[in-house]
Amino acid sequence: MPTHYVRKGTRDAWELVETLAPRRDRGGMNDGVILLVEDNPDDELLALRALRKNNVKNEVVVARDGVEALDYLFASGSHAGRDTSTMPRLILLDLKLPKVDGLEVLKRLRSDERTKLLPVVILTSSREREDMLEGYGLGANSYVRKPVNFEQFVKAVEQLKLYWLGLNEAPPSLA
Repeated sequence: MPTHYVRKGTRDAWELVETLAPRRDRGGMNDGVILLVEDNPDDELLALRALRKNNVKNEVVVARDGVEALDYLFASGSHAGRDTSTMPRLILLDLKLPKVDGLEVLKRLRSDERTKLLPVVILTSSREREDMLEGYGLGANSYVRKPVNFEQFVKAVEQLKLYWLGLNEAPPSLA
């Protein structure tokens, strides 16, 4: 599974975060890993480019199917021996994945004490009402439809960055 590095937010965006939540200890947000679970190479590239364009500094780990994501999170398979005391700061989860779909990944995350509080944003092209209802029902923190237009995608990622990596306070066990 490849690991990609991207940069931290723009000065203006982080000034806004500091204005809205002054002097808050952000629990190592710049050092936290973002787990991107995406099987489509074009959407993976689009997401990584959007993160880069928004100057996100966090390390991004890419899992290309549900099994890879679960192996990473639970230190099994090709990730056996990974230190599970370090969990992702944020998971961006597609739904339509090979091997194990995104909803099953979410179900397994929420059923395990080690991962049940991890922030999960469903980032998908699915317009199915049932996917949205089931995603929220299984404990997704947010549901975002992937914009087709790159500039709109960049703006969506900027909003995710400002909230999930800026304003949001991670649960104490994740900070």
